[in-house]
Amino acid sequence: MADRLVSRFIRLSLMAACWLAIALQSADAKRLAPIDELRASFTVGGDPVPPEIFRDMGDGDMADSGSIIVTIDVKAATGSNLYADPIRRNGDWVSQSRQDPHDKNLTQEEAYRFIGATANKLLVAVTSYSGGGSGVFYTLHILSAEPGHGIDSDGKRYQRLNVTTIRSVPLGDRWDGDVRINGNIIAITTTGGVPGGHDRKPSTRTIRAERP
Repeated sequence: MADRLVSRFIRLSLMAACWLAIALQSADAKRLAPIDELRASFTVGGDPVPPEIFRDMGDGDMADSGSIIVTIDVKAATGSNLYADPIRRNGDWVSQSRQDPHDKNLTQEEAYRFIGATANKLLVAVTSYSGGGSGVFYTLHILSAEPGHGIDSDGKRYQRLNVTTIRSVPLGDRWDGDVRINGNIIAITTTGGVPGGHDRKPSTRTIRAERP
């Protein structure tokens, strides 16, 4: 009987410790200035930025050579009806999916892994996009994140958190590899293999994160 009570006490203590850690992490995020939180964890008020913003910022538009929508207010986007599809976490990846608005038999999925911030405060993320076919297309995004202000319909000023695509680097269909930041240098390591029928040799390339 005593052993069962001790075991139950230990389990309850571990559960309480886990909930406390989550609460402290959320509290730490809320204590940061909104722009600092965004640059540190790509969250707004403790919630992840919706992955589908990357679909609208170019991942879902493969017919044009460059992004048309380049800036999104992620403060307005987070928790919005426009990006209301359920957000899921799988390790370091954050994803959303929805039915294709033109073909209900297809499911679009957008996901990202936030890599971090460079020394000059640009943000780096790797995204993946699938329009519902066999292809899963990966892109490295270099982003700026800046506070901004607007005026609403009632004439009141409000704060924005504007994320802008500075550079997008296609990584390929079913890419597999790793991305690391060293100061303002981004190292992209691609593993070998034959994803999608394309033979790839292991390789590493570096690009500089710079403002235009």
